[in-house]
Amino acid sequence: MEIQNAFAEKLLAVKAIKLQPNDPFTWASGWKSPIYTDNRKTLAYPALRSFVKQELVHLVHTEFPEADAVAGVATGAIAQGALVADELGFPYCYVRSKPKDHGMGNLIEGTLPEGAKVVVIEDLISTGGSSLKAVEALRAAGFEVVGMVASYTYGFPVAQEAFKAAGVRLVTLSDYEHTTAIAAKTGYIKEEDLAVLAEWRKSPSTWKQ
Repeated sequence: MEIQNAFAEKLLAVKAIKLQPNDPFTWASGWKSPIYTDNRKTLAYPALRSFVKQELVHLVHTEFPEADAVAGVATGAIAQGALVADELGFPYCYVRSKPKDHGMGNLIEGTLPEGAKVVVIEDLISTGGSSLKAVEALRAAGFEVVGMVASYTYGFPVAQEAFKAAGVRLVTLSDYEHTTAIAAKTGYIKEEDLAVLAEWRKSPSTWKQ
């Protein structure tokens, strides 16, 4: 089984992803959504936590072999990033969403070697805004961002355009398309729900159930 399908199935099994096309969630942005994702739930299950770590490491090895440092994006990918860096034996830092409001006012927590080639670890890509802010911060600090590895993406067109514009290559363990396909195959949702789920992804900001 492809890694995308295998991981999607595992996320659904531990309720790290919930699909409710007929009873949508409301995101913090105010968007109505048939899906809710919390990949941090994977940290609670040792076997799944190890699976995610090993698969992220595999993507770093195969897709970004030039990387020599790791940065996690706060807060969701702090733990995943640390696990990956530990497995690789790489220096590690994490990037805050905004500078700390006391002490040194750090935006980047941790110290990387000067000119490090950094692979960024993220847990979830929605619009890509917060993820790319982390890339901007690392570049501004003088590091070379070689790419980003994420656990999951919704695959929104706006995110794909943003990553292209920023010159950042993104690879992920799984995505929305594989999740909805697995959910239909296993009976988690009905086949007819697939059309509704596809419509949402085309324009999540304007979608109405």
